[in-house]
Amino acid sequence: MRRGLAVLMLCLATGLPARGVAQETPEEPAEYRTDLYRGPVPATLRGARVIDVEIAERLWRERSAIFIDVLPRPMKPANLPANIVWREPPHRSIPDAAWLANLGYGIVPEPLQRGFQARLETLTGRDRTRLLVFFCQRQCWMSWNAAKRAVSWGYQNVAWFPEGTDGWSDALLPLADVAPEP
Repeated sequence: MRRGLAVLMLCLATGLPARGVAQETPEEPAEYRTDLYRGPVPATLRGARVIDVEIAERLWRERSAIFIDVLPRPMKPANLPANIVWREPPHRSIPDAAWLANLGYGIVPEPLQRGFQARLETLTGRDRTRLLVFFCQRQCWMSWNAAKRAVSWGYQNVAWFPEGTDGWSDALLPLADVAPEP
């Protein structure tokens, strides 16, 4: 019992989800989430569909959607000694997904937003009706933010996959190493 309480307290302090602990589903906010990105997410996203693993797998197998992973890219530690070579850890994602790293923050600098818009135009062939599936990890607001941003830019067929790579992996579906897009 004490260990469970300690885990819950640690999760609350860090903003990480506590597995096996009942958590309330928050209401959908009007604005982007700008802090505590890991934690309970809403069940809805206005202007987008929320999909589960079964639907995500079907769309992936049919190749009828563009999958977009927005998990942040690990940063080189600031205090890394000069004689140590920084090797970015591999990122496992849904095969053939575009990894648009760092674009799920609530506040995205204007140059990155323009790059995000340009990449979506390229991925969709400027067709705002193409199905886009945004994901990250389970209980991560970054994919919610990115999908909300796409909706605000006029994309008409946006899906949010809140289970992300965690749900995908739990369903024993394949993952692949992906590189971040420039």
